[in-house]
Amino acid sequence: MAASADHVVVVEEGRPATAEHPSAGPVYRCKYAKDGLLDLTNDLESPWQFFSEAAKKYPNEQMLGRRLTTDSKVGPYTWITYKEAHDASIRIGSAIRSQGLEPGHCCGIYGSNCPEWIIAMEACMSQAITYVPLYDTLGVNAVEFIINHAEVSLVFVQEKSVSSILACHKGCSSNLKTIVSFGEVTSAQKEEAENENVSLFSWNEFSLMGNSDETKLPRKQKTDICTIMYTSGTTGEPKGVIINNAAIMVQILSIDKMLQVTDRSCNTTDVFFSYLPLAHVYDQVMEIYFFSTGSSVGYWRGDIRYMMEDVHALKPTVFCGVPRVYDKLYAGVMAKISAGGLIRKKIFDFAYNYKLGNMRKGLSQEEASPRLDRLMFDKIKEALGGRAHMLLSGAAPLPRHVEEFLRIIPASNLSQGYGLTESCGGSFTTLAGVFSMVGTVGVPMPPVEARLVSVPEMGYDAFSGDVSRGEICLRGNSMFSGYHKRQDLTDQVVIDGWFHTGDIGEWQEDGSMKIIDRKKNIFKLSQGEYVAVENLENTYSRCPLIAQIWVYGNSFESFLVGVVVPERKAIEDWAKLNNQPSPNDFESLCQNLKAQKYFLDELNATAKQYQLKGFEMLKSIHLEPNLFDIERDLITPTFKLKRPQLLQHYKDIIDQLYADAKGSKT
Repeated sequence: MAASADHVVVVEEGRPATAEHPSAGPVYRCKYAKDGLLDLTNDLESPWQFFSEAAKKYPNEQMLGRRLTTDSKVGPYTWITYKEAHDASIRIGSAIRSQGLEPGHCCGIYGSNCPEWIIAMEACMSQAITYVPLYDTLGVNAVEFIINHAEVSLVFVQEKSVSSILACHKGCSSNLKTIVSFGEVTSAQKEEAENENVSLFSWNEFSLMGNSDETKLPRKQKTDICTIMYTSGTTGEPKGVIINNAAIMVQILSIDKMLQVTDRSCNTTDVFFSYLPLAHVYDQVMEIYFFSTGSSVGYWRGDIRYMMEDVHALKPTVFCGVPRVYDKLYAGVMAKISAGGLIRKKIFDFAYNYKLGNMRKGLSQEEASPRLDRLMFDKIKEALGGRAHMLLSGAAPLPRHVEEFLRIIPASNLSQGYGLTESCGGSFTTLAGVFSMVGTVGVPMPPVEARLVSVPEMGYDAFSGDVSRGEICLRGNSMFSGYHKRQDLTDQVVIDGWFHTGDIGEWQEDGSMKIIDRKKNIFKLSQGEYVAVENLENTYSRCPLIAQIWVYGNSFESFLVGVVVPERKAIEDWAKLNNQPSPNDFESLCQNLKAQKYFLDELNATAKQYQLKGFEMLKSIHLEPNLFDIERDLITPTFKLKRPQLLQHYKDIIDQLYADAKGSKT
């Protein structure tokens, strides 16, 4: 890539390969950090300052919202103000200290997104206590492991999970001494806690144990550990990612800087919808940013079936999503358009292609087709409540057609980002107004710099030719401080000061980064062909008939097979059209051999449309009626496939698919 790229600057030349090191390309920063990486001013020491200052500036503004259900009826959002949340955080923080926790000790937070989660987090920050998030869907073994590994003595727990945390107490009794429910506790739970020799409090009981004296808060330092965030991971035990105060604070400043560039800084008029797990860095850092600006955050009810109802009730102005959510949004809008008849569909397609063509020519979103926006595209905004001016996407790559669709929506700027827990969330982001960045993750964010390192065994060279490809490596002010109690793992990924992400990237001419592969998710078929399985799944996912797909292969086999979750309506429509028995029995239809052949043919037609190679085609598939879910440990909370767990779960089916496919050849 040329050093004169539009949006990045070279700060260090690359180095050719040596006996000790593989070749590494030049070091790049975004142009907004050309004079130095974004860093903190001397007066900033803790993320607690962002919240406490906002509470002083905006005491009566709405901060935390939820919908309450009474008699099976859900009401409107009700709100806690900044002052109320601040005062509650001080009291809860004081109560934490009453249980013997000192600055630097670890406090767990175990539950799904809600106002109490945030108040518990801010309470820990106020007392310089390290908070340790626990996914509300973690199994007992993982919960025990994290409590013991981080030496957590007090855990805040969602009301419905009190029984499960009590059930696992025997395995972590040497550390866990206090449990605080987000809500009420029953007398039976109190009795069980006494038998387990652990203190159990309701939220209100615990709050009364603290005081509201803000003058006795301990001094904080930038180097203090703010959180140990255990990655859900796809293999092995969770790793505790250490993130200090400075890393979180500089990331918050970075988010504000890039929002200024792509849209505008947020303020008290903004409303954010919280549904991605708060225990994950993506949503957590975004919420800390919104709290620094006096914005409002409304929480979903925790049920995917009612998620869009909550969105329409809240009407957020900023929406963070992952590809799976945006895929569903795209599919829903397109289905409605198709249902309107052929003429309406053709008119929409003309308008869509006209605007898209103008944007590809360099016109801004607002300039590309203002009249068509009013006539055709304004209604699409209603799918997200009608007020969203900023759409953010992360956790996995957006399919190109979905990203282009989201950029069509009027007055809703889209930025796709890339980051890891180890980089405190976003480390790259696209610029909403730069259409050439479609299909990429954009430029490095202001606190980090990036380079590519060659991966010769995969044929990726970071230091030769016009196209630089290699493993993405990061360093900078928003990076993690290592893995808790695992210096060995830290040394494996932090080499010469650079964090090796394991993702393969390719620099683009405009200075943006494109993710093209993953070091760990590539395998060789028996004939020697390499398969980048995530890319294949992204391509097959463009088939509108399917909801999810997992592609499998290994070096002992010459072809690929897959487990596919079909869209229910798609398979039922096929059954009715082909006069199949039980057209409304989803599970029976998934076992129908003719249905399996139909879906296999449609998937491979999609593969041919997008020019996949012959060895990348599927030879056999299993139709699965149940979505891959967290409860069966088949996906992470950000919807990434957990491949070893999928293989273990479907091993017998995979073996049968191979046997059947080989039998059909003979």
